[in-house]
Amino acid sequence: MDAQYTIVIADDHPLFRNALFQSVHMAISGANLLEAGSLDTLLALLEKEPDVDLLLLDLKMPGANGMSGLIQLRSQYPDLPIVVISASEEPSIIRQVRSHGAFGFIPKSSDMRALIAALNQVLEGEPYFPEGLGEGEDNDEINALAERIAALTPQQYKVLCMLSDGLLNKQIAYELNVSEATIKAHMTAIFRKLGVKNRTQAVILLQQMDLSHP
Repeated sequence: MDAQYTIVIADDHPLFRNALFQSVHMAISGANLLEAGSLDTLLALLEKEPDVDLLLLDLKMPGANGMSGLIQLRSQYPDLPIVVISASEEPSIIRQVRSHGAFGFIPKSSDMRALIAALNQVLEGEPYFPEGLGEGEDNDEINALAERIAALTPQQYKVLCMLSDGLLNKQIAYELNVSEATIKAHMTAIFRKLGVKNRTQAVILLQQMDLSHP
């Protein structure tokens, strides 16, 4: 393939990013490759680069909070093809990834040949999921929760993630350089959109979307 593609690799492990770089170069000659090591870096990059053709996304990146990172990206960039690359290869996770609008799922255990074939398939406009995986009934409860999280604005989502990290209102206000009153207003909106009454319930909801099992 000689077309000029802009591809973003979002993964917090430099070694894996480097391996993906090599695979993408072997699959697509002349690709413009960009990289991000956290969700914040990725969002800033996508704001600056309007013409990204493909995002290769690791679910367990700093700030991504498992599935909720994918949901937020799908909400903000509905037309951007997102392929999840993950070490979590359970069929239930692949089903969730598919139901949340990802264009594909590539296991991190894939060898170079499989990776290149998957990338070529995706860039030709065909979704890629491992054979026999990712199919089955969608979890209605998870999907409903995904829609509620996707309804949050980027700033509200950031507040929710900080809430999940245990930060107090005044700490969140300091980090985001806004007043405590603004954070309280965000909290009210977050609770309403998520259908919860307090911060504990909001954090539990976010954790339900997280892939990191205790």
